[in-house]
Amino acid sequence: MSWFYLLLAIILEVSGTTSMKLSQGFTKTLPSIVMFIFYILSLISLTLALKKVDVSVAYAVWSGLGTVLIALIGIFYFKEPSTVIKILSIGLIITGVVGLNLSGGGH
Repeated sequence: MSWFYLLLAIILEVSGTTSMKLSQGFTKTLPSIVMFIFYILSLISLTLALKKVDVSVAYAVWSGLGTVLIALIGIFYFKEPSTVIKILSIGLIITGVVGLNLSGGGH
């Protein structure tokens, strides 16, 4: 169940960050409010995940996969430029998250 909470925390954090972009610097009310709700729920889910998952692995997975997903949303949804360096960097983040998981980070 802890890994479910971690996955939920990632999805909620990515939703919060996407809402942050959509809020246009707090000039749009609904995305601004939704952003705070998603971030609060994300932190609650992350806290529940930490009951069974080591903090070093949980935080790396949460922030790393969140970063990868936001980068992909930026490229595909917000039409941000996709460069070779950006794609390679995304690959390195994924490699790091996999490496931490292979190191035996769960209880």
